[in-house]
Amino acid sequence: MARLRAPGGCPWDREQTHASIKPNLIEESYETLDAIDSGDPQKLKEELGDVLLQVVFHAQMAGEQQRFDFGDIAATLAAKLVRRHPHVFGAVKVANSGEVLKNWEQIKRGEKQAAREFPSVVSGIPRHLPALLKAEQVQRKVSRVGFDWKTVAPVAAKVEEELAEVRHAVARRQPAEVREELGDLLFAVVNLGRFLGHSAEAALDGTVRKFARRFQEIERRLHAQKRDLTKCSLAELDALWEQIKREEKRRKKTHRQGTK
Repeated sequence: MARLRAPGGCPWDREQTHASIKPNLIEESYETLDAIDSGDPQKLKEELGDVLLQVVFHAQMAGEQQRFDFGDIAATLAAKLVRRHPHVFGAVKVANSGEVLKNWEQIKRGEKQAAREFPSVVSGIPRHLPALLKAEQVQRKVSRVGFDWKTVAPVAAKVEEELAEVRHAVARRQPAEVREELGDLLFAVVNLGRFLGHSAEAALDGTVRKFARRFQEIERRLHAQKRDLTKCSLAELDALWEQIKREEKRRKKTHRQGTK
């Protein structure tokens, strides 16, 4: 990277700044997630290298400005790992991972106090994090300090309550109110998923993939019949959708029976 950024190196690399390559880090991170889902270790190795490239790139630019370098990044990380794992590197005793997370939050709040930052439980969450993940992180953080329900019933009831408020806002024809209530409903659904041990982000991603797969099957069947998708009625498309759903359920049932 030093060679690429040096005089006579790559013109594109030399033009970049911390801000200009921000999208690259996000893109490479998502490609790494896809590689994990693929189960292909070679693909994962390559994508992790692409993520590491982003770290090296930022380190090189910071080094040119005499702010920090790659060694400083690694040293800062190592110190943080030791500091936040006193049950491994110190004398603190923990019974389970729940206690580890509780200690982690307490240590982070102590670090903020030392830095003279307001030690809020919900601070430090990345602003650019997708909203579903951000909601889940906020909920997990406040749960670790005891701000959470004890059973699933009131969590599910909150979803019903927020849905009713969305309907009420729609009936009142208040766009700003509808938007706010939709946000409250989504937050409640994320909380229900978290309480049941499911990531809302992962659950929604699965549903989006399922929806796309079924719609593509509709397109394939209509194409095989030499029919124009745009000329079909909603009733015809819905009938095909339900047929595809039934076939998927039969295949799943047959698969489950075959694995018993």
